[in-house]
Amino acid sequence: MMRRTQTLWLGMLLVAMSAAWGQVEVKPFLSPLFDDHAVLQRDRTIPVWGWTTPGEQVSVTIDGKTTTAKAGDDGRWEAGVGPLRAWQFYEMTVSSPSQTVVRRDLLGGDVWICSGQSNMEMGLNAISAPGDVSDANQPALRLFMVPNRISTSPLSTVDATWNVCRPETVKAGGWGGFSAVGYYFGRELLRRLDVPIGLIDTNWGGTIAQAWTSEASLRKMGDFDQQLDALAAQRASGQTGEQAMIAWWRETVPTLFAANGWGAVGGTATGFSPVTLPGDWTATAWGAHDGLAYYRREVTLPADWAGQAATLSLGPIDDRDVTLINGQVVGSGMVSNANRNYTVPAGLLRAGTNVIAIAALDTGGAGGLTGQPAQLQLTRPGAAAIPLAGAWQGQQGAALNAMAAPPPAVPDNNPNFPTLLYNGMISPLVPLGVTGAIWYQGESNVGNAEQYSRLLPTLIGDWRQQFRNKNLGFYIVQLANFLEAKPEPSESAWAELREAQDLTGETVARAGLANTIDIGNPTDIHPINKLDVGRRLAYAALARTYGRKLVYSGPRLRSATYDGNTARVGFEHVGGGLMARDGELRGFALRDAAGQWAWATGYIEGNQVVLTAPGISEPVAVRYDWADNPNGNLYNAEGLPAVPFRTDTPYKALQPRAPRTSAAAAAPVEAEAPTPGQWPMSHTVR
Repeated sequence: MMRRTQTLWLGMLLVAMSAAWGQVEVKPFLSPLFDDHAVLQRDRTIPVWGWTTPGEQVSVTIDGKTTTAKAGDDGRWEAGVGPLRAWQFYEMTVSSPSQTVVRRDLLGGDVWICSGQSNMEMGLNAISAPGDVSDANQPALRLFMVPNRISTSPLSTVDATWNVCRPETVKAGGWGGFSAVGYYFGRELLRRLDVPIGLIDTNWGGTIAQAWTSEASLRKMGDFDQQLDALAAQRASGQTGEQAMIAWWRETVPTLFAANGWGAVGGTATGFSPVTLPGDWTATAWGAHDGLAYYRREVTLPADWAGQAATLSLGPIDDRDVTLINGQVVGSGMVSNANRNYTVPAGLLRAGTNVIAIAALDTGGAGGLTGQPAQLQLTRPGAAAIPLAGAWQGQQGAALNAMAAPPPAVPDNNPNFPTLLYNGMISPLVPLGVTGAIWYQGESNVGNAEQYSRLLPTLIGDWRQQFRNKNLGFYIVQLANFLEAKPEPSESAWAELREAQDLTGETVARAGLANTIDIGNPTDIHPINKLDVGRRLAYAALARTYGRKLVYSGPRLRSATYDGNTARVGFEHVGGGLMARDGELRGFALRDAAGQWAWATGYIEGNQVVLTAPGISEPVAVRYDWADNPNGNLYNAEGLPAVPFRTDTPYKALQPRAPRTSAAAAAPVEAEAPTPGQWPMSHTVR
């Protein structure tokens, strides 16, 4: 059990036990966010902070000015510095009576956070872009990569450092190096603005948006209170989730852990009968059993396996399990249907008979080992795998309502739990001076679009509060096309999530959308075209954060009117005009009052599209690119794709408005089309 310790002051370092299940958080005299090569946010007073002995005076000198601060009872000090100027190089000296540190090659510019899940994580070296890696000599682009970390409570600091963008730094770490989306976004801003850019890469593949939001902000929604209550209970217990769960297992199934129990070699194993694994037990005589089940198998190993470290793989288990080999716990899972891959320590396996014992808990629906036969195996380096699918011994255990309630399912090492990633990977950055954030996430929230339409604005408001910047820009990558194309118009959970993203971009001030509906991959959730993603994010930021006049969006729904069998759809953000790329218009569907949908054909007339559909005599609704993997081809002349929409949306802010007047329709379009190119730099960084 983890015990809270008194804070221990050791000169320049505060070492404290964090609430992140025993992690030791080292709190330095000056936060690593201000290490050599950092970009410091320009044109505003920014906080600089660190830790020292409580009550000690700290002075911060930069740009010929000195600011003082006093460390609080927790040792934390904070000083305000600036405003600083773009392209100015700075040296910063931080001093107290006990120590002094100097940071050099600090550069005034704009700082952006790059966050989300795997498509933001995917590095420049992972997208088959060797030319861009070798050309990544961008000394005015600075990179900071936050390591993956979860925590039950907000952490204060981060184990990372700033790097000047060079080929060797942009391809180091992470999944193929620094975020490719982040790099292309930052490079485009640097070219367009001629201002140094600092990029903070903080992301984790496969994660949910609620994991990136603070507990206080999630509480305001009410959707996640049960999980947050469980988190609070676990914090109060001082145990990890696995420790609490194993303690429950020991109390609930004592015969498994007894020295002569059914988990031990030669132990007593009564009441078992043959079963086949993997398998969902609802398909057996146990039926719709919610509660416990026990599995046991004896495995004979050759002499060369004796004492060797190995890996036991069981595939997914529904819901929770504890697994033993020869009477010793090798793993415990709390995440339903997550793959179980447990490390078998050296010295546990023996030549001859070994016993694998599993206790599984199901709390509703299917139960048991639900994967594929090939997933069940025992492996070690240098030896053939031992298959484990097939004949096991099984026994139905107690019903769920006949046992003590299990502890809340708060995972120790799974990031997909509310607020854990905010605590571990955003909180350590707070309250850094930043311009904004780019966000590529949503795949893991597909199926919960209505909730996401409230969650994403909550996250944005949360970050603006935490970073003390109500004007923090926030730019969202709308999910790319993915999965098999459907032959007929149909409902789509992916389209609904895209709509929630669009709603956020349109209704939250200083937010925006980068539409990527045309650059996905139907068979790979990780499309490699990150260049256009980064550029489109940059266009949105240039327009909405920096006030540049440019075409930053593809055509957007403006109006929809109906006359007989014809629908007329008006668009804004048409730039130099509407166009159908690669042939006749595609991607539109019409619906009649009876609810029948049909694909539409049509033509472009000015800023409008005129549509009809076979079998739809009186259309009442229009949809465009409303599918998992649509094939629409409507663009503006600047090459940006039309934003997917449905006129029958439940969100008022996205519903069609009145058509523009002819005078408004003839108004000049936005200037400065975002044609890619090389912009000359007026400053040389040495």
